[in-house]
Amino acid sequence: MAIKDKLNLLPNEPGCYLMKNQEGKIIYVGKAKNLKQRVRSYFTGAHNTKTTRLVFEINDFEYVITGSEYESLILEMNLIKEHSPKYNIKLMDDKTYPYIELTEEQYPKLIVVRKKKPKGRLFGPFPNVYSARETVRLLNHIYPLRKCDTLPKKACLYYHIGQCLGPCIHPEVDYTQMTSKIINFLKGDTKEVLRELNEQMAKASAFMNFEKAAEYRDMIKAIEQTTEKQIINLNDGKNRDMISFAYNEDDVAIQILLMRQGKIIDQHQIVFGYVGDVMDSTLNYIAQYYEKYMPDELLFSHLFEEKDIVQVFGKQAMIPKKGDKKKLVDLATKNAVYDLEHYHLLYRHQEEQRMQALSELSDLIGEQIKQIDIFDNAQLFGTAPISALVVYKDEAFDKQSYRKYHLKTTTNDDYQAMKEVIYRRYQKLLMHEGTMPDLILIDGGIGHVHAAQDTLRALNLNIPVAGLKKDRHHQLEALVYKEKPILLLKNKNLYKFLVSLSEEVHRFAVTFHRKTRSKLAKTSLLDQVDGIGPKTKQKLLAHFKSLKDILNASDEDLMACGVKRTSIEGIRKVKL
Repeated sequence: MAIKDKLNLLPNEPGCYLMKNQEGKIIYVGKAKNLKQRVRSYFTGAHNTKTTRLVFEINDFEYVITGSEYESLILEMNLIKEHSPKYNIKLMDDKTYPYIELTEEQYPKLIVVRKKKPKGRLFGPFPNVYSARETVRLLNHIYPLRKCDTLPKKACLYYHIGQCLGPCIHPEVDYTQMTSKIINFLKGDTKEVLRELNEQMAKASAFMNFEKAAEYRDMIKAIEQTTEKQIINLNDGKNRDMISFAYNEDDVAIQILLMRQGKIIDQHQIVFGYVGDVMDSTLNYIAQYYEKYMPDELLFSHLFEEKDIVQVFGKQAMIPKKGDKKKLVDLATKNAVYDLEHYHLLYRHQEEQRMQALSELSDLIGEQIKQIDIFDNAQLFGTAPISALVVYKDEAFDKQSYRKYHLKTTTNDDYQAMKEVIYRRYQKLLMHEGTMPDLILIDGGIGHVHAAQDTLRALNLNIPVAGLKKDRHHQLEALVYKEKPILLLKNKNLYKFLVSLSEEVHRFAVTFHRKTRSKLAKTSLLDQVDGIGPKTKQKLLAHFKSLKDILNASDEDLMACGVKRTSIEGIRKVKL
C-alpha cells in the first residue's frame, strides 16, 4: 500500500512511529502527541538537510498508540535503545535519560544516576534531569535520609537541621518505613505530599512570604512532571508480554506488546482471516508464536479464559484484574481494536486488489490461476548466462520454490536460453511428479513465448504461456498472449499485479547474476587444470608475472612451483 494511503489512516492519538527503509530496517523512531499530524508533516513542506535525507530513505512506517504523550516519550526511549536507528544515533547515550535511585544499603541514599548497572532500585527514566533532581531534593527535605557518601565520626549539619537521622551517632536507626513511603511516592502515590505542599504554599502566600510560596510551587511542579503516572515501564526488570485481540465476523487482530527488563521495547501485530472459532484460531497462533521463547510473564486481556491460557502456557500466563499490568493489557487491546477497524482499508484493500487482479488474469487465460511460474534471463556480453524462476502461489510469493539456473547450451541467445530453462524446469517436474503451474509468465515478447511453447510441446505439456512485454524504457506495457499484445492500463489492478511479478523476478535474477559474475571474476583458466589447487595456483601466480608466462614456462620451472607432471600436460592444453 502506498505511503500516502497509509497516512490518511493514521489516528489522531499519541504514540510512537517507526520509519523504515527499502530493506525494512528501522531508520528513525519518533514520538507524537498526534500521530496523524506528526507523521504527515514529514511528507509536506520543506525540511532541514537531515530530515530531507531521512524522508528520501523512508519506504514504509509503523506506529504504536499510547495512552498519553508522556508514555510515547518513554516508549520512544526504549525503542531507540532496542533498534539503534541511524537517524536517532545521538539519542542512544544513556546519559540523556536520568534515573532516580534508592540505594539498597543499611542506611540508604536517594540520588540521581545515569548508569546501566545500579546498586539499588531505579525509578525512571525521566526526560527532565532538572525535575528529577528537584524531586530528589524535595524527598531528601521531607524524608531525612543519609546524605553523605561515607559516615562521618560525628553528626553533620544535616542532622542538626533535621534532614538526617544521624546513623553516624545512632546506628540503630531503621529506614524501612521511610523507604516504603518513598517507593510509593515515586510509583505515583503523591497525593499526601502534594496536599501538604499546597497547604504550605497557601500559608506562605497568606503571610506574604511569596519567595517561600514560589519555592513550594516549584516543588509541586517538579513532582507533577517527574512522577506523572506512566505504564510504559514497570521497574521490576522482568520480561513480559501483554496480549490482546479484537475480532469481527471475518478477521481477528492480535496485538502483543513486548516488555524486556521492565520496558516495552517493541510490538508484534497481525490481522488475519480466521476459520471456525475465533478463540481457537487466536490461541493457536499465539502458541506458535511462543514455541521457541517464553518470557517471565504473559499478561492476557479479559477476552481470554484463564483456564485456556493456563492450559496452553502454564503458570506464566495470567489475566490481571487491576493495577499497572491491567493498564498495559488495556493498551494492547486499544491497539488491536484500531488495527481491526482499519484492516479493511489498510490491509484487506491490498488483498482485494490482488484477488481482483488474479480474477482478471484467470478470465483472460480462461481458467482459474492459483500458481504462476515467472522466468527471467540475464547475461552480460555473453558472460555468466543465467536464468531465474520465481513462483507465485496461493496469493503470495513462494520463496522456497524459487530456482536459479546456470545456462549450459548458450551464452548470448535469449531464445535458446528460454528453451533450456523451460526444459530443465518441467522435465524435472515430470520426472518427480511435481505440481505444474496454471500459467507461465516470461519476461519478454512474442519470440520468448514461442521458444517456451515449442519446448512445452516437446514435453507434451499444455500450460498457458504469456509474455511480459516492456517498452524502450523497460517499463511493462503489454501482456503477450495468444499471438497478440494486450495493452495494460497503469491504473488497473492487473497492471500493478503483473508489475509486482516482473519486479520480483527481475530482482531475483539480477541478484543471482551479480553473484555469478563476481564469482567468475575470481576464477582463472588454471582452475580448468586437474591437480592444481588453490595453493599451487597461488605459488604460480606469485612466481610468474602473468598467465602467459605460466603457459610458456619450462617443465622444470613449473615443477619447482609444486606442479605435478600430469598437471603440466593440462597446462599445455590451456588456450588464452
